Amino acid sequence: MVRDDKWLLTRLDFIWNNHFSDVPQINPVFIRFGRFARLRFGSIRMDPRSKKTFITITGMFKDPKISEEIVDHTIAHELCHYTHGFSSPHKRLHKFPHEGGIIKAELQNRGLIYLYKAYREWIKDYREELREYYRRRR
Repeated sequence: MVRDDKWLLTRLDFIWNNHFSDVPQINPVFIRFGRFARLRFGSIRMDPRSKKTFITITGMFKDPKISEEIVDHTIAHELCHYTHGFSSPHKRLHKFPHEGGIIKAELQNRGLIYLYKAYREWIKDYREELREYYRRRR
């Protein structure tokens, strides 16, 4: 299957419907691939004028060699922010978006800890790849 913005939307819909169904989508939420970024895998922002929320996923994740679990983890991570009132009209639940392990706890509560674990394993190997990449560039 081709990984494009339409594919990303199907992943977002699946995760939202199956794990965040208690979180109402109270404003329009869009998802798309952004530019290729090695260090920032996802972001979420709300346009202050239109009140639309935009989730952007690194273009690096278009590569089918990146496990779907890693993409899903990134989407779920951004949905946690939306749920907690960051870049969404929902009530802000915390002072900071990553305060005290709240993302891991949210994923655990929603039955998505397997995505967190897959991501932790993947990031170990990925960091080594990055180190090697930057060593070769010197």
